[in-house]
Formats: sequence, structure tokens, C-alpha cells
Amino acid sequence: MALSSTLSRLNLIPRPWLPYTVTTLRALKLKPHKPQLLRPMWAPLTLSSFSVSAQIHRPQDDNLIVLGIETSCDDTAAAVVKSSGEILSQVVSSQADLLVRYGGVAPKMAEEAHSQVIDQVVQEALNQANLSEADLSAVAVTIGPGLSLCLRVGVQKARKTAGSFNLPIIGVHHMEAHALVARLMERELQFPFMALLISGGHNLLILAQGLGQYIQLGTSIDDAIGEAYDKTAKWLGLDMRRSGGPAIEELAREGDAESIKFSIPMKQHKDCNFSYAGLKTQVRLAIESRNINAEIPISCASSQDRRSRADIAASFQRVAVLHLEERCERAIEWALKIEPSIKHLVVSGGVASNQYVRARLDQVVKKNSLQLVCPPPSLCTDNGVMVAWTGIEHFRVGRFDPPPPAVESEDFVYDLRPRWPLGEEYAEGRSEARSLRKARIHPSLTSIIQASLQQQH
Repeated sequence: MALSSTLSRLNLIPRPWLPYTVTTLRALKLKPHKPQLLRPMWAPLTLSSFSVSAQIHRPQDDNLIVLGIETSCDDTAAAVVKSSGEILSQVVSSQADLLVRYGGVAPKMAEEAHSQVIDQVVQEALNQANLSEADLSAVAVTIGPGLSLCLRVGVQKARKTAGSFNLPIIGVHHMEAHALVARLMERELQFPFMALLISGGHNLLILAQGLGQYIQLGTSIDDAIGEAYDKTAKWLGLDMRRSGGPAIEELAREGDAESIKFSIPMKQHKDCNFSYAGLKTQVRLAIESRNINAEIPISCASSQDRRSRADIAASFQRVAVLHLEERCERAIEWALKIEPSIKHLVVSGGVASNQYVRARLDQVVKKNSLQLVCPPPSLCTDNGVMVAWTGIEHFRVGRFDPPPPAVESEDFVYDLRPRWPLGEEYAEGRSEARSLRKARIHPSLTSIIQASLQQQH
């Protein structure tokens, strides 16, 4: 769906040395959408989980207005969304200049950057929506997965806002939000469906059987595809201010994708898991063998040097996406065995903005008689809209926490879930190669919801 919106940019500069860019999307008029309503499933768990609060007055479904806050990594985002499907505002403060300076996300610097702009970003979202906090039905905020230091900034702001105005609060799973935002844009998208979620920190293939009910078909065992794009772009001396993905995609158009025969990762593993660490090593060695100096920006490279860099970019992209294609082919086969009625594959996350990725995956789904659903690029990268919409979906079925106290005690421990699986692993998809650092910290979202169902019965 095309977004007929006016895009304006504001500069929020808390300190002269730390610039940010805030993008606001004003009152986007989107097709009203009523997601499939599931019966209330939630039962009180612990104070660190969502719970039903019968004492809270809940507005009618079509009158919900939710503020969504997202700070899981390097973008500070907020948005106001109505349950009718109308996006009233969307604001994103990017840390692109910090990414260039540090060659990636530096958690402590990212936390400081979030802290400096979070109040302004949230206020701007409310201003663009012509609303105050008192007009909101609830506040939704990402609580994981992500960087703990960054998550904390968003959660603190959300709890402060909800506590001050006696609003329910909904903790949101970042990857679920990437999947569910497609339901905001595509009214035909009903459960069950498949989703491929691809970003800088995560690769995830899931079967979505219902709201909060997911089977994990495949995941990253080391680096995600977005990380591989970023590192390759950095090693090739590309402009990182737009992140590595767009820079590689643009340069790859000039190159010969067959010129370098990189190996497709994990060909011997007949599962749906992803690995990009080995491909990164192959790319680094290819760059070194051609004496490419990343200190010389692409804009200053000789024509021969530029051709070499373009060939590497094109060859890398071809193999990186082939790995996605192979995994998706197998995941579709598995998913159709479990849920033969599947009709859609959602592709979301920052890397889903890549047109080459979309085109290649569209061929895969058509071969299997499915339809590809991709949110617009502004809703593929981290944003507050996806958090607000996911909050609306859960709020409708009674999954939320009551308003927090207006003043939290100094020793209050925030519920942050930096490593938080979305679904339960499919038996055939289990990988022995996953490292200990990927060990689970929290039970998956799906297992928490299943536990609440058992308590109800």
C-alpha cells in the first residue's frame, strides 16, 4: 500500500556534538482494518508479565488509541495508532551519525542518545497526533529482545507516562511487532501465516498460528543478515549513514554477481537456521586479496577499484539472499505440513526494505502458490507503529498490565528481556550448533501464553 504522506525532518540537537534526525509521518490515512478477534486468553501471571485487569475501563475496540515506544537498539521511535488502523503520527530519531563514528552500535552511547531524545520524540508523536496523554487508551513499549541499556530507556518512559496518567501498559515482543505490523497494512492477512523476520540482530522464520502463538522454524546461529550487510559495507568503504543494506544494494547494481564464487552457508545442514559468520569471512578475504582500502571512500575510488568493490557487493548479496531463499523453501514445506491453509509469507524487519531481497523471495513464494506480504519500508525498520499496533492486538484480548504507580521506588527492577525467544522450536528445526551465548534467559512469549491458558482451565 502506498503511503500518501508528507515527510518532514526535524533536527533535535540536545548537545552540539550529538546530532539526530527525526522523521515524522503526519496523520497517515490507512485502510481501516479489523484483525481477527481471538477470545480472551490471558490470566494473571507475575507482576513482570502482562495480566488482565478487570478494574480498568476499556474503550470500544474501534476507539482505542495507543502510544507505542521503541528503543530496543539504535533508533528512538514513538507513534500513535488507532485501532481502526489509522496511524496518527510516527516519529523516529536515528543514530546514524553514531553508527558511522563507532562503526556499529555502541550500547552505552546508544543508551545516552536514547535518553537525550526520548522525551522529545514522544512529545512530538503526541503533537503530530494533536493529542495529549489523557486521550490515550494505553501505552505499549518494547521490552525485548534487544540491548538492555537501550530497552530500559523506553520502558522507563512508558511506565512514567502510564503511571502519571493512569494508563494500562503493554509489554511488546520486538520480533512479534515486526510480524504483526503486516496485519495493520493488509486486511486479508489472517492467522495462520508464515513470517521471515530479517534485521541487523535477528533472522527468524516462524509459523504464526494465532496471536501470541508461534512455532520457530529457524533462527540465527551466529550473525544475522543485516550484520553481514553492515560489515561488508564498512569493509568496502561505503557511506554508512543510511546503514549498510541500502549502500550494498545500490553498489551491487553496478557489479557482476557471478564474478566471485562465495559458498552458500550451511548447505550441508538440512534445517531452516541461518549463519552469516562464514560468509562475512569469505567477503573479508576477497576484499583483502584485491587490496581494497576501506579508508578510501567509494566516492574517491578509481574506476577499476569501484568495479572490484561493486563485484564483491553483488556477489555477496547474491549468496546472502540465496541462503534466505533456501531456508524459506524448506520452512514453507515444513509449515504447510503443520498448517495446510497457509496463504501468506510476511517478510519484515530492516532488511525487508531491500528491493532485491523482496524480488527474490517473491519468486520463492509464487513457486509455492503463496502471497508475499511486505510492509512499506518505513514500517520494516524499527518504528513505534509496529509496537503500538501489537499493543492494540493484545489489549483487545485482555493482555496488558494495570497502570504502574505514578512514582516508582528507587529499587524497582524493570522487566527487560534482552534475549527473549518468540516461539517454541519446531522439533526438526533444532540446531546443535547454537552457542551457549544464545542460551535462553526468558521463556518464549508463546510458552508464557500457553501457561496462562492452562491456568485458566
